[in-house]
Amino acid sequence: MRKILVLRGGALGDFIVTLPTLALLRRRWPEARIELVGNARAAELARARGLIDAVHSQHEARWSALFWGAPLTEPMATWLTSFDLVLNYWPDPDADLPRHFPRRTDQVFLTWPAMPTLAPAAAHYAAALRAFDLGDAAPWFPLQPLASDAAVARISPIGVALHPGSGSARKNWPLERWREVTVALPGPITVILGEAELETRGPALTALLTDPRVVPAINLRLETLVAQLARCALFLGHDSGISHLAAATGIPCLLLFGPTDPSLWAPPASTVRVLRRGPEMAAIAVEDVRAELQSLRPSV
Repeated sequence: MRKILVLRGGALGDFIVTLPTLALLRRRWPEARIELVGNARAAELARARGLIDAVHSQHEARWSALFWGAPLTEPMATWLTSFDLVLNYWPDPDADLPRHFPRRTDQVFLTWPAMPTLAPAAAHYAAALRAFDLGDAAPWFPLQPLASDAAVARISPIGVALHPGSGSARKNWPLERWREVTVALPGPITVILGEAELETRGPALTALLTDPRVVPAINLRLETLVAQLARCALFLGHDSGISHLAAATGIPCLLLFGPTDPSLWAPPASTVRVLRRGPEMAAIAVEDVRAELQSLRPSV
């Protein structure tokens, strides 16, 4: 294979569970040019570590031609034809993509279910490559800080990191319980937030952020966040992309799960512990979280 194109949609966590697959491709074809269409912000994590060579945003209008029947422009058709392998994880319920691929007789087109059916999720995405007999993928891909970001992170405090958000309100533990847990934690406490959380939960977050021991980490670059997380003693979060990011740095993580299946979506790292009390997040008691945190890190 000289050129490989990977189509992968979704948010940060969806991309991180695909990293072991990208690592398999790079291990088998170290000289190939690997390009990815997907979450451009998340995919930079892979590009910076040599797993892929180029990133294209999934939000570019040009991809709609693959689904809506519009004719491909000549440059786009030529570009797509240049790939030896096209690996698709995009949802394609109407089988639109097979109308465009393969584009030449020796082009390999593989399409795989976008939603995992094999646990953990990383194993599901790696299973798309079984036909190539590439060996087993690692269950997760470690993310070490880049040298430049590690230098910046050294000026940041070391402590506990929290991420009280996720991509769905149903996956979020009640904020008042986060505040109860935070009171008992040693400082400094890094609270990771994005714009969406500030917009939807801003007033409720005020009490948490006004704690003098709290260091807000708002809308940080992912590489900066990797470097800061790698220096933390412990991470507490939900089923979220940030939790996958924290687990990839190798720090101890306690993840609170409710409506989603941890066998699929919890990072399968030995440093990760999952706490679940059924499908409702409110069923998780503050005392349960405190006990698990104490077990993970007796000093907290």
